[in-house]
Amino acid sequence: MKGSEIFGTTRAGEAVPRFIIRGGGLTASIIGFGAILQDLRLAGHDAPLVLGYGRLEDYEQDTAYLGAVVGRYANRIRDGRFTLDGVRHQLDRNFLGKHLLHGGANGYSRRPWGVSLHGRDFVRLTLHDPAGSMGFPGALEVTCTYRLKIPGTLSVELTATCEEPTICNLTQHSYFNLDGAGDVLGHRIMLNAGAYLPVDAEMIPTGVVEPVDGTPFDFRQVRQVGTDGEGERPGYDANFCLAASRGPLRQAAWAQGASSGVEMELWTTEPGLQFYTGQHVTPQAPGLGGVAYQAFSGFCLEPQVWPDAPNRPYFPQATLLPGAVYHHVTEYRFRLG
Repeated sequence: MKGSEIFGTTRAGEAVPRFIIRGGGLTASIIGFGAILQDLRLAGHDAPLVLGYGRLEDYEQDTAYLGAVVGRYANRIRDGRFTLDGVRHQLDRNFLGKHLLHGGANGYSRRPWGVSLHGRDFVRLTLHDPAGSMGFPGALEVTCTYRLKIPGTLSVELTATCEEPTICNLTQHSYFNLDGAGDVLGHRIMLNAGAYLPVDAEMIPTGVVEPVDGTPFDFRQVRQVGTDGEGERPGYDANFCLAASRGPLRQAAWAQGASSGVEMELWTTEPGLQFYTGQHVTPQAPGLGGVAYQAFSGFCLEPQVWPDAPNRPYFPQATLLPGAVYHHVTEYRFRLG
């Protein structure tokens, strides 16, 4: 395909293209497996802004969802079950053998995507998700558009349509390290969220919407990632509640590298933001530039509908009906410090 190169071949024998797009002072590499953001660079800052691999086989064995678009339902659903229009659906249970995580064992991050359109500063990928895949009702037609804009902005636009009632909750799962090396515990971060979702021992929301006041989850003022975490080492993997529903684009987070000074703002339409500090990341393969990733090598900010929402009617909902369009926009805005 013009404007692309072959990044690798899947175990099933499918050639996977890589597209390199440029604009707004950014250069991004996107591959047609998992709609993965494989690399992202900012002019004036030599190091990659995201964690990634140089080989397709490393993505095929990756369990951390590095750079991928995840779905049909990002995050977790208790027992992999939900009821829609009076019908109970059993989904794949790929987390602890009990719950759904990020769409199941063969979610969107594990599949080849097609490419419908691309240019110098954008690429649009497509995926047909058949009815019954991973237990989800109804077929889904999905698009993911990566676009680079002035100044220093990576836009990710996710859309989906269906012909039968279903649920849809997608997110982009990149791990950011604004210094390009080392851990992210010295990064400074701010989250525009006044509440979060406590979880049980199996990472499923208890159902309580808890104010962040007086807790280690209060990031409304700028703090270092590695301060006031819970447990022996600081670490977060929690949904922060931004709003009661999807809405206009608004700033949800700000972060800055500890040594580079590179800043990133995250703007999104989504009602929730999963903040994960990567404490469980243990890749077996070297990353970009031969860097050996380990715990805390990168942090995730995953805009999404709240986890387990199909089983909590008072959470923002992920139901998608025929004739409606799922439309999620997230922008990552970078600048040199």
